[in-house]
This record gives sequence, C-alpha cells and structure tokens, in this order.
Amino acid sequence: MKCPFCGSLEDRVVDSRASKDGDAVRRRRECLKCGQRFTSYERVEDPLPMVIKKDGSREFFDKHKILAGLKKACEKRPIPIAKVEEVESSIKKKLVELGVKEIQSSWIGEEVMLSLKRLDKVAYVRFASVYRQFKDINDLMEEVKSLFEPKKRSQ
Repeated sequence: MKCPFCGSLEDRVVDSRASKDGDAVRRRRECLKCGQRFTSYERVEDPLPMVIKKDGSREFFDKHKILAGLKKACEKRPIPIAKVEEVESSIKKKLVELGVKEIQSSWIGEEVMLSLKRLDKVAYVRFASVYRQFKDINDLMEEVKSLFEPKKRSQ
C-alpha cells in the first residue's frame, strides 16, 4: 500500500476490522518510513453487468449516473441524501443478484422510477417526465393522475 504522505510502499497493518456497513474491511496502517498512520478499505468487487443503451451501444454500469438522476429528481425535496444513496445501493444490489452479464438500461430506469414512486411522488414525476420523455402536458397529467387512482384489487 502506498503511503499518502511520503509515497513509500513499506507499511504495517496496525488494526483490521469490518466497516460500519459491513461491506468492506477497514485497515489502519502505519508507514515504516515516515511513521504516519492512514486508513485503507478493501471491498469485494461486484460483478456488475454491461448496460445496453436504447441505441444498442454498451457501456459499463456507472452508479454515479443513477445517483445523479436521483439527486436531480429529489432536488429541493425533504429527502435525506442517505435515503437517495440507499435507493442507489438497493438497485445495484438487485442488479448483482440477477447475475446477468448484460442488462437493458430500461430495467435500471424502471427500478429507479419504482423506488422514487415509493419514496416521493414529486421526485417520481420529475424523473418520469425526463425518463419517459412526455410529448405534451397531457401525457404528464395522465402520469400524475395515475398516482392518485386507487389500486385495483385482483380477484
């Protein structure tokens, strides 16, 4: 591990423990050259699939794109950033659990919308208006009306 203070590659591990959320190992290290202490984290790399875009192109999954969309939709809403990050994390977890090598971007978009619908109706409408590319105000109104219609019971 490279020391962030002097650049030396010689260090020793002083302490190791699981991180707060349990998804990483936190290691406290001490540089053998300069004596400074620093912390490193080890995480298991998730096998995330390639995302197939609407135009057929493929790109690596990028959690920052999901977070950016969620933050934009939740802007100026009374939603803690921790909740937004929780939504992103749950979508990523579902994606890993699917165990597929490729996924349609539409699957991710629908998961974001479903999560936002449960979290905040205004944020949901904001995201849906961009994601679904409503052609006019009538399309938007139909979506808003659907939020307030009583759920139909299946018999």
